Amino acid sequence: MIEMMTLLRQSAVTVAPQLLGWELATQTAAGEAAGRIVEVEAYAGADDAASHAFRGRTPRTLPMFEAGGVVYVYLSYGRHTCMNIVVGPAGEAQAVLIRAIEPTVGLSLMRQRRGEVPDILLTKGPGRLTQALGITLADSGSRLGQKIQLRPTTQALDLSQIRQGPRIGIHQAIEQPWRFWVAGNPFVSGPKG
Repeated sequence: MIEMMTLLRQSAVTVAPQLLGWELATQTAAGEAAGRIVEVEAYAGADDAASHAFRGRTPRTLPMFEAGGVVYVYLSYGRHTCMNIVVGPAGEAQAVLIRAIEPTVGLSLMRQRRGEVPDILLTKGPGRLTQALGITLADSGSRLGQKIQLRPTTQALDLSQIRQGPRIGIHQAIEQPWRFWVAGNPFVSGPKG
């Protein structure tokens, strides 16, 4: 099994599929909430027109320019909070968007945070999972291991379980097949192809 910080210093396209099956968790005063990562997208920094870092450093994107292991959180379309794990060496601004998790711990806490929704919609999509885990814009720039934790999988996925296709919900560089997901998992938010 690859050591987490070694993994997170590689490129987004390399890291993204390897994060499938890992557990994303938060520890807050309200308790622990966690889930197994089942869908991600890679964003390749200055070379990727869909990346927030494509146009360079801004106050919002500064966390992306840190070395791998930092959290980058942003507001999408003024409505949904989305969380990325920054990867690669400092200055490259690569990140992996966590699109969906399968809830494993703290479902009652997730239900409180999400309100009256079916369990299948607790963490199916990047805005839903941040709400369920209690991740906010204030968490942007924090390091993994504090409030937000990434835990290695105890059972690696077989390559036959991983699917790859175009990223969704973007308008630039949509041809890049940098979305990865666990085949057949009901919590995957986009097309399951």
